[in-house]
Amino acid sequence: MAKPFESIDARLKDFIGRQHIFFTASATVDSRVNISPRETGCLRVIHANTVVYLDRTGSGNETAAHLRADGRLTIMFCAVEGPPMILRLYGRGRAIRRGSSEYENILTSHYGGSEPSGARQVIWLDVDLVQTSCGFGVPLFDHKTERSSLDQWTDSKGPDGIEIYRREKNTSSMDGLPTGIFDEG
Repeated sequence: MAKPFESIDARLKDFIGRQHIFFTASATVDSRVNISPRETGCLRVIHANTVVYLDRTGSGNETAAHLRADGRLTIMFCAVEGPPMILRLYGRGRAIRRGSSEYENILTSHYGGSEPSGARQVIWLDVDLVQTSCGFGVPLFDHKTERSSLDQWTDSKGPDGIEIYRREKNTSSMDGLPTGIFDEG
């Protein structure tokens, strides 16, 4: 049975901390729905109703475009080891541009000032509903390790190559919505 909560309590924060993957879902009224996997090492619960994750350069930038146009974002965790549970965080989000003072403040205060190669923006979610469900249908998996492919790819491109790639692939969504990745202010 689904159970709603007003915020992320200590038990749910602990559950989040034990997961290895989460998924983001976003859309606008007229766009395709985007679902993306993320590694939980980039996510921080900074308040009972606020989470952020450090977003790295990828083949698209759908979430940023959807947040700019609509603002709705759902983050989902599902236990693939241990007791079954699904946790969803619903709310409104925004993308915080890399290089902005707010980005730098978040990087310093929540990531120890450490920025992985290919970091492109911080996604901020103001959570207005937390919901758990059984997760009985989620299969069990054994976690081996994190992949190094993204680090290797971004390192091989270097800062200038990543900048070029972002300008080619990350300025608009697949539906033509602007992401704002290079907007000032």
